[in-house]
Amino acid sequence: MEENYEDIMQKLRKYNQNDFIEVVNKLDSIDRRFILNQVSQIDFEEIKSLYNDIGKNEEKTNSIIEPINAIDKSKLSEEEIKKYEDIGTKIIKENKFAVITMAGGQGTRLGFDGPKGAFEFDIVNHKSIFEVLCDKFKEAYNKYGVYVYWYIMTSVENNDATVEFFKVNDYFGYPKEKIIFFIQGKKPMLTPNGNLIVNEDKRLKLASDGHGGIFRILQEEKIVDEMKKEGIEWIYMGGVDNVLAKLIDPLFIGVAKDKNMLAAGKSVIKNCPEEKVGVFVKKNGRPSVVEYIEISKEMSEEKNEDGELKYGEGHILCNLFNIEVIEKTSKEKLPYHSQFKKCNYVDKEGTIVRPDKPNAYKFENFLFDVFEKLDDMVILRVKREEEFAPIKNAEGVDSPESARKLYNDYYNKINKV
Repeated sequence: MEENYEDIMQKLRKYNQNDFIEVVNKLDSIDRRFILNQVSQIDFEEIKSLYNDIGKNEEKTNSIIEPINAIDKSKLSEEEIKKYEDIGTKIIKENKFAVITMAGGQGTRLGFDGPKGAFEFDIVNHKSIFEVLCDKFKEAYNKYGVYVYWYIMTSVENNDATVEFFKVNDYFGYPKEKIIFFIQGKKPMLTPNGNLIVNEDKRLKLASDGHGGIFRILQEEKIVDEMKKEGIEWIYMGGVDNVLAKLIDPLFIGVAKDKNMLAAGKSVIKNCPEEKVGVFVKKNGRPSVVEYIEISKEMSEEKNEDGELKYGEGHILCNLFNIEVIEKTSKEKLPYHSQFKKCNYVDKEGTIVRPDKPNAYKFENFLFDVFEKLDDMVILRVKREEEFAPIKNAEGVDSPESARKLYNDYYNKINKV
């Protein structure tokens, strides 16, 4: 590193990283060498662009927002259900389907020290979220006679612990060669004046680049190429924390295939106009997901002739993509969205500061920005009590307790207990 030291410092000065330089110069030689090695891998032109674009993607535009049509699963006839399930079943049995679970988060908000997926969800049978999800793969094997590939996106923070958790638990009885781990991308966080940040561990402060960053990583890690070699054509993408998600759903696959769509998403009807969830819409004639703040109070309360909310198709992060979409998107750039967050840092005096309010920007891609690149997609409306039991909070709404009730109620019902 010594021979590159001045080159790196010169680059930092060129991009006005004077506050950062001052902090770095007070680190000991080992920490300084490490952090400057991190800095040497940064694309400063990209960082400059991200900083200059802060807030631009969140500015209100004159976009034309309209309701989107959804297929209500509960209103499908037995003939339609059979047709779609037959199509999807054929794809699964031919090994043309895979699942990606986004599991980069920690269980901090649940009071759990470790990967969120390792949190013990089923307290009666002592099963983690990962094992509950893995059970769905084993059920699919019993039903379709194939082991579906399971790709798990971890993070730098939890990758080692996640891989070890699966190893210690013998991959929950699933073939380990069918479970592939890969690590989510990161971007540096920036101060309000655009400087890089030294975190409390004397390292560059990085933050995950959002679930939309998955497409770029799939390309960089050659996973798209591996999928194509395996003959995989359809990929389900979802978060780790929805324990009721139907990861391997032939009807979902069959609807997309039958309608000649390259993507599909599942929705649930909003509980009320005020519910703070993103909703599927048509934006400027293309499918999209907009946040509740992008829809006026009048629009959020508007109802159609059936008495349903016009803008009520809540996005639950259960999405299906044809590999064509993934391959194309992985070579393109999705817009970055900035968020102002709290983060601990080392100041110019070498003191660790733990702020009580937001102090830094992080940058993320959103998976649903891909939708706006499509001419159309299938929206399949499902029932909350059958497919949506997220675990996000320690207690109350969307907590382990609420998810357990939904999970147990559903399986007791289908098993007629």
